[in-house]
Amino acid sequence: MTILPPAFHLTTVETRHAVRIEITGDLDYDTADLLLEEATARLSARPGLEDLRLHCAGIGMVDSMGLSILLMIGRRANAARVRLHLDDRPAQLDRLLSITGTLEYFTAQPATGAAATHRDTAESPAAATATERRTRASGPTGPDATT
Repeated sequence: MTILPPAFHLTTVETRHAVRIEITGDLDYDTADLLLEEATARLSARPGLEDLRLHCAGIGMVDSMGLSILLMIGRRANAARVRLHLDDRPAQLDRLLSITGTLEYFTAQPATGAAATHRDTAESPAAATATERRTRASGPTGPDATT
């Protein structure tokens, strides 16, 4: 007997300051664009939106395209100053995010008073300078670090 994966389905629920998109099925090459379109439409239609919640409990398999779309949604939410939440992540999604080094990107807490939840925003000049100092102080790393 062959067990077929569940059909891909999105259910969107809106409240005053949040949108919740429930995802059911595999998030892959064939379906990921549907999630991107839905999330982008909600971000565009709701200028006062504070939170975009992706309910992930019903997600099956996630391939590289699915991960790419999650990252793209994160960037678009960040640009719109909306907090992105990946709620009720199944173990296989957490494992994928952990292996790819993106778990912290999706789960990092914003700085006090900041709307953004991601670290891919442009740094202030002062923050960039501090980052450069820490990088220089730690010294070179990698294959050319023998000098």
